[in-house]
Amino acid sequence: MRTTPVLPPWDQWTAGGARVPVGGHEIFVRRDGPANGIPVTLLHGFPTSSHDWAPIVPTLAAAGLCVTTLDFLGFGESDKPRRHTYSVLEQADLVQEVWRRTGTGRTALVAHDYGVSVGQELLARDPARVTRMVWLNGGLYPDLHRPVLTQRLLHGPLGPLIAPLTTRRRFGATLRGVLGRELCDEDLRELWAAASRAGGRRRAPRLLRYIDERRSHRERWTAALEGYPGPVLFIWGPADPISGAHVLARVRTTMPRASVVELTGPPAVGHYPQLEDPAAVAEALRSFLTS
Repeated sequence: MRTTPVLPPWDQWTAGGARVPVGGHEIFVRRDGPANGIPVTLLHGFPTSSHDWAPIVPTLAAAGLCVTTLDFLGFGESDKPRRHTYSVLEQADLVQEVWRRTGTGRTALVAHDYGVSVGQELLARDPARVTRMVWLNGGLYPDLHRPVLTQRLLHGPLGPLIAPLTTRRRFGATLRGVLGRELCDEDLRELWAAASRAGGRRRAPRLLRYIDERRSHRERWTAALEGYPGPVLFIWGPADPISGAHVLARVRTTMPRASVVELTGPPAVGHYPQLEDPAAVAEALRSFLTS
């Protein structure tokens, strides 16, 4: 079991960015690296935040990349409105508005988990804006998505009743269930701090509607994924029970020209490659994004 944290404290991470007004809400945005560097935008997953990328960002910034990270609406340090109808389409709108506000034109895109769906929507809208595409474990193909029990319960009719009962211990147990390599207790506490802030635990059922959006936009998003003409890299943890080796098997068939870094270990990496093996992920990204 890992005993050394890979994440800096969450408040230290958020101190390096700011909450900015975007689309009628306040969205946490952070920029690292030289302002005139190669642009790259990192999109995080559910139920965490941009903090997931903290172990990776220093390597990218040192390599001369201008790194944009943000917390989606309902996540991390961004606003978490109570009765909001959260949507992947709106999250894509917010990313585009962040790009406009930061003067980001064409950019590489790196997406994980929930961010994968946002990335597919952005590709469907304007593939020419994306210079390079990197995918980490996520539900690229809805028919292959295997949500864990907690996700199924929160996404079901009892979700609003179950969500407020979520504790740090239950959160940690669920997260550990999708990992191939352990995270230390300190890292899990930091991830919980971001997920639970400002009533975040109560937002999970509304945020999980992205599962339905994946089904309703399946054809459009799959076409955007497979039809993207630029350089593509998959950095994948095969031990992920949600979207692991079974998803990568299809990717190798449908996108044979794409580059693949499969983190087989031992032990093999699971659902959070950037936290489970940050050194390997940072190096793969640095090499791909600067080549």
